[in-house]
Amino acid sequence: MYHSREIEKKWQERWAESNIFEADPDPKKVKKFITNPYPYASGTMHIGHGRSYVNGDIFARYYRAKGYNVLFPMAFHITGTPVLAISSSLKRGDEETFEKMCDYVGVHTLDKDEIRKIVESFVDPWNVVNYFSEKMKVDLKSIGMSLDWRREFTTGDRIYNRFIEWQYYQLNEKGYLEKGEYPILYCARCMNAVGEDDIASGDELDLSINEYTCIKFPFEDGFLVPATLRPETIYGVTNLWINPNGEYVKANINGEIWYVSKEATNLFENQNKRVKIIYSFKGEELIGKGAKHIISDRNLLILPGEFVDTSAATGVVYSVPAHAPFDYIALIDLQQDKNMIHKYNLDEDAINTINPIQIIDLVGIDGTPAQHFCEKFHVQSQKDKEKLDKATAENYRVEFYNGILNEKCDIYADKVVSEAVDLVINSLMEQNKADKIYIPITRDLRCRCGEKVIVSILKDQWFLNFNAGNWKDYAFKCLNEMTIHPKKYRTTFENIFNWLEKRPCARKRGLGTKLPFDKDWIIESLSDSTIYMSFYTIVHNLKHHNIKPNQLTPQFFDFIYLKKGNLKEVSKATEIPQSLLKKMQEEFYYWYPVDHRHTAIMHISNHLSFYIFHHVAIYPEQLWPQIITLIEPIIIEGQKMGKSKGNVISLADIQEKYSADLFRLYISHAADLGINMDWKEKEVQNVRNH
Repeated sequence: MYHSREIEKKWQERWAESNIFEADPDPKKVKKFITNPYPYASGTMHIGHGRSYVNGDIFARYYRAKGYNVLFPMAFHITGTPVLAISSSLKRGDEETFEKMCDYVGVHTLDKDEIRKIVESFVDPWNVVNYFSEKMKVDLKSIGMSLDWRREFTTGDRIYNRFIEWQYYQLNEKGYLEKGEYPILYCARCMNAVGEDDIASGDELDLSINEYTCIKFPFEDGFLVPATLRPETIYGVTNLWINPNGEYVKANINGEIWYVSKEATNLFENQNKRVKIIYSFKGEELIGKGAKHIISDRNLLILPGEFVDTSAATGVVYSVPAHAPFDYIALIDLQQDKNMIHKYNLDEDAINTINPIQIIDLVGIDGTPAQHFCEKFHVQSQKDKEKLDKATAENYRVEFYNGILNEKCDIYADKVVSEAVDLVINSLMEQNKADKIYIPITRDLRCRCGEKVIVSILKDQWFLNFNAGNWKDYAFKCLNEMTIHPKKYRTTFENIFNWLEKRPCARKRGLGTKLPFDKDWIIESLSDSTIYMSFYTIVHNLKHHNIKPNQLTPQFFDFIYLKKGNLKEVSKATEIPQSLLKKMQEEFYYWYPVDHRHTAIMHISNHLSFYIFHHVAIYPEQLWPQIITLIEPIIIEGQKMGKSKGNVISLADIQEKYSADLFRLYISHAADLGINMDWKEKEVQNVRNH
């Protein structure tokens, strides 16, 4: 009988004793430098991580078998706010966080008293880091990862901080860093800008920010201010929607009187608007009143719309029933709801005379686009939310790319919608008839601390400007010369590159490296994990020779990575022996560039794109990345893996319930890289039996 666990343990111990996976430069051999992303040390790893890691390990073992000299290292990511969020939540006595951490620790520890003791120690962030990094190391070894552990480090190590400081000196000198004001995702509790690593499920969500245009419709002594993504439809407005049950305010906003939802004022304050609330009232007080259209001075009736979310944008919606399926259906529903009309003492004849005003023409569509798409998706009422979402998405997409503004649109007649949008915005802004606010595309984003994520505009925020100079051109040049596998993801990279503009690269709090030229800021977790593969090539020597952080000056890194400076002078300045300096420089140039990078598709929009951008910013072309291999996520029995479903399989479970060989065989053969892998227990057992 084949006793897999005993055999695996035996050979894993033999590998460790013989240091068989430790790789050093060998001029007689062709090298391969292979990397996976380092894991974030704030929890346990599951088989989704395992699929990515085993993919890299298979390549490493394959190349070793072919006679190549293979470097395959690993480290641990700890910077940013996720670890701090755990500690802060535990200090606040947050039961949900405590239970979550107990579940994570319980994967490796059975004793309940010991679990509690360990989790209670997590009020110190470094205890979180030390515990999970050590357990991750155990798990990676248990699935047979052939890693060179001499090169292990964390992104909180002081020697690593010095490396990142050098990186940001380089970026700043080349003009890729800027300081200013820009809309960013923000957590009010943490008082910090947040990114993918700071947001729950951040890698799986769209973290883009939408710019809304606030239209100032004259109303009483001020303005009723709806917000829209489609300001070109201003010519087709028929009425305004207010949630009669919502809380609204009359407020002084930058010296003007605005009527908006109370929640909107918090958004305004975070986006550098001066806000003074004059009084609050229920939305029903506005129902039946009228505001003036900003284009024609037509009176726009204010109608009840219980569907209006007062926490979204300004809590005021302008209605364009010819071009917005939600508005079209809401208007029909209200016209047919005599109880609602009578409840708010509305003029039934006035409501029934409201008709859609078509301002955008589409070839092949008779009637208004909103009606057409509602009929196409069989929308009957506002209750058909899913169908309405589909109708809206297709309506907006088709109009944006194919729609032509008609004669009702004054100077914009005959222009395509995609061109008219910015023209309308600019005109309204110049006439002081509009303003701007910024809102996350994804609703209800949550920071890892639990707080809702908003958009804020911070003063003196540091940004990476991906459009600076020729930076984006170099990134595209690198991408065009790289191998992307599967090939279908190349277009995704190209789209991300085109979309990238400015990105905040520093926070006011968190673990990590301080900006060397502005120490009030800490470099955020996606911005300090872009060229760390370079650090693998020298870190074992730094540790072995007990090199201190203060010896790792910019002059040191210039010499090692860019071949700048005089060997004798650098040695004297850093007090590092010439022989060691020369050895480290030679080792870096032996291993670089990275030949293979293996990870998952959710990293394309962040880690992988930044990986390319930062390499081309700092290193000469011969050191640019070569190959990226991508995988899709794992699902289990047709369902997304998640704690709520009780179907998470941790890497620690592999040794207990399966075996490393069984896992590796199944995970590498059950699906191609470019598709979701569906873990099916029956199939796993069939593989075990055969």
